Amino acid sequence: MFLKIIKNIYHSVYAKFNHVGYAKYIGVNMGENIHIYGNPLGMFSTEPWAITLGNNVHITREVLFITHDGGTLLYRKKYPKLEITSPIVVGNDVYIGVRSIILPGVTIGDNCVIGAGSLVTKDIPANSVVGGVPAKLIKSSFDYLEKLKTNSLDLGHLKGKAKDDELKKHFNYTSN
Repeated sequence: MFLKIIKNIYHSVYAKFNHVGYAKYIGVNMGENIHIYGNPLGMFSTEPWAITLGNNVHITREVLFITHDGGTLLYRKKYPKLEITSPIVVGNDVYIGVRSIILPGVTIGDNCVIGAGSLVTKDIPANSVVGGVPAKLIKSSFDYLEKLKTNSLDLGHLKGKAKDDELKKHFNYTSN
């Protein structure tokens, strides 16, 4: 019991301070240049080894990867062998917005954007921007990029205070 408490404390601290390291530690299969924004504790379901992330994947806060159907528990008394678990595969160059949920068996293709709050229930083809509940195609990633370039503030190369200062200047925001 005491060791379990210590292990949970360790996991909580590790997850809070090293998001990507924690995900690797629990068994998530990862490519290069993975970014996890926000605490990943609880993000990767009970079968983290069934989740594969490609290269250059950005996962924002409170995203959930669900690799199993817990509803099977209701029927296990009658059907003890009942189990529904499926891997999740995320391609290269993917952005997953805040509070999105990725369900079992889903594959997200390369060069995709998953809009905030989306429920991804089926495979997403490469070069897609999707959103909603359930997630539906909004536009191609090529059309999305053209809109981004048209509306860009051209500040993406800046970081930290320099970026904040330029954004404040752009929006004519003054503060103490």
